[in-house]
Amino acid sequence: MAKKGKKYVDALKLVDRDAAYQAEEALELVKKTSIAKFDESVEVAVRLGVDPKKADQQIRGAVVLPHGTGKTQRVLVFAKGDKAKEAEAAGADFVGEDDLINKINQGWFDFDVIVATPDMMAQVGRLGRVLGPKGLMPNPKTGTVTFDVTKAVEEIKAGKVEYRVDKSGNIHVPIGKVSFESGKLLENFKTIIETLHKVKPSAAKGTYVRNIAVASTMGPGVRVVTSAFAK
Repeated sequence: MAKKGKKYVDALKLVDRDAAYQAEEALELVKKTSIAKFDESVEVAVRLGVDPKKADQQIRGAVVLPHGTGKTQRVLVFAKGDKAKEAEAAGADFVGEDDLINKINQGWFDFDVIVATPDMMAQVGRLGRVLGPKGLMPNPKTGTVTFDVTKAVEEIKAGKVEYRVDKSGNIHVPIGKVSFESGKLLENFKTIIETLHKVKPSAAKGTYVRNIAVASTMGPGVRVVTSAFAK
């Protein structure tokens, strides 16, 4: 087992590992236990009572956080004609067709999110082998395959985040930075939890929200009381 640094060990002493905290208190602890010199990201991890192996219990989507994530997303848009001009006007960082597809095939990945118009997906689909493993493939479920490129780009720039259940039933989503005011982190946190309830599969049985934890990039995890969110 890797040896933990002194700062991490000291931060860990502030957290009762056997306790679960109210969301407000948990987020305050995350801020207090941040040990890095940079502005760490804050992430929420939620364990859901679903079986991801079943098609009717897959959970995937996107939501715009009220206070963003604190990170500026570089948006690439595959579009042509008027839709390409629309994407540029909306603030997309890169807009193109085959030229960008060729660059990606050559190993270029200086972007964070891809948006594509439906008529471009036949060409973009050929990038599945390289984009898929990186989680960058556009998908209608996350609003990244659309003719409304203005809305897509503006939402991403405003703090849109994607969520997707993994094979163990967990979802990990960034909700801001340690430098955020606690109230803003709390609002972003609640937005994620409320969104997950809205997309609860009808086939899910038993307790839906089973465990919640928040943590900074380098800090210890802090468990959150689930009773208020376990409906």
